[in-house]
Amino acid sequence: MRLFLTGRTGMVGKAILTYLEKHHPDWKILAPTRLDLDLKNGEKVEEYLNDNKIDCVIHTAAKVGGIKANSENQDEFLSDNILINTHVISSAHKAGIKNLVYLGSSCMYPRDYKSPLKECDILAAPLEPTNEGYAIAKIAGQRLCQYLRQKYGVSYKTLIPCNLYGPGDHYDPEHSHLMAAIIRKIHTAVETNQQSVEIWGNGEVRREFVFVNDLAGFICSILPSLSKLPDCMNIGMGRDYSVNEYYQFAAQAMGYHGTFYHNIEQPSGMSHKLMDIETARQFGWSPTTSLEKGIRATHADFIDKI
Repeated sequence: MRLFLTGRTGMVGKAILTYLEKHHPDWKILAPTRLDLDLKNGEKVEEYLNDNKIDCVIHTAAKVGGIKANSENQDEFLSDNILINTHVISSAHKAGIKNLVYLGSSCMYPRDYKSPLKECDILAAPLEPTNEGYAIAKIAGQRLCQYLRQKYGVSYKTLIPCNLYGPGDHYDPEHSHLMAAIIRKIHTAVETNQQSVEIWGNGEVRREFVFVNDLAGFICSILPSLSKLPDCMNIGMGRDYSVNEYYQFAAQAMGYHGTFYHNIEQPSGMSHKLMDIETARQFGWSPTTSLEKGIRATHADFIDKI
């Protein structure tokens, strides 16, 4: 198989490459970096896909960030991701590529909607304001895949993972996602003997996390049977925890014995977004990495990067 992978330097892209190198060394993987191929340049993307005979696309690339970066740069998260998604998906179709996996996001779902969230709930109610721009771009990509499938019969399928964490995450204090931020804060607290660690908001909002290596393995396993999948499918753990609980889990895994305090002036985000994963289970999805094991592996990755 000849595979075109976007986002090779991102957390999911790295995990997919690692999985393929171990389990499918005979596959030809084309995974250009941003310097090699700017996905915001439609002409270059179309030229690249026309010049290379591709059997399948895995599209993981996106402009991403935590709640602070999203809320302060809505315009960039909307415009950049609209361009990236449109160019990759449309150019794949123009190049005659029949199979594509598009990575969505749980922020595509309405704010504080019913639980658990089902795939049919997309656009059922208003989005979370703090990351609306990113969410709109993600939804547009999902709909484009669906419309092309309906009109031309291609197997362009969207997987919507819950929050992800693991090796390859970004740990920048201003732009990291929740679990990466937690690990950085607690590591710093342990190293500097801090007696307390700050939690943004009241810590009561609930989140669901999947270890990125579990997702990568599942994506690669379903490539030969994409045509059998529904247009859109949730990928999650099947249960959620509060932000406060995640801080406690990380503290236990990393040996931190201090206390926590809340900065309620900082945003908390959606109160909950647990996803229904019954459909994915029917296609073999079964996450295997425990939180403790996943946190320890992510912490080790963080240590390697500092």
